[in-house]
Amino acid sequence: MYNPYDRQGFPGFPGGGFGPGGGMPPGPPPGFGGGGTQAPTGPPPSQIPQQSPSLFAVDPGAISGCLFRFTYVWLNNGNSFWFYPTFVGRTSVAGYRWRPRQFRWVYFGIDTQRIASFSCR
Repeated sequence: MYNPYDRQGFPGFPGGGFGPGGGMPPGPPPGFGGGGTQAPTGPPPSQIPQQSPSLFAVDPGAISGCLFRFTYVWLNNGNSFWFYPTFVGRTSVAGYRWRPRQFRWVYFGIDTQRIASFSCR
C-alpha cells in the first residue's frame, strides 16, 4: 500500500526506479495534462487470477507484454492489486493501480524488483 511518507518505489524519489537512469520520461505522468494515456474508465475484472510463483526477478521485458492490459500484481511483501501498466522502464513500471475502497484508478510507479509475480489479461 502506498504510504506518502515512504518514498521507496514512488516516481521521482530514490529507490523508485525513476529519475536519472530509471527511464521515466520527463514531464507530467501520462494522463495528467501531458496528453498521455488515460486510466481505464471502469473497474478491473472481478476475478483474481491464480498466482504462478516466479523463481526469478521480474524482468521489465516480460512485464512489457502487459502494457495497456489489466494486470494482477503480487509484491514481494505479500501485497497484491490490479494494475494497468502504461510505461515500462529499465528497472521500473508505471501505470494505474486500482483502489477498490475508493473505486478508482490512481497513478502509481514501482521498481520491478519489488514485484514477485504478475498475470495479465
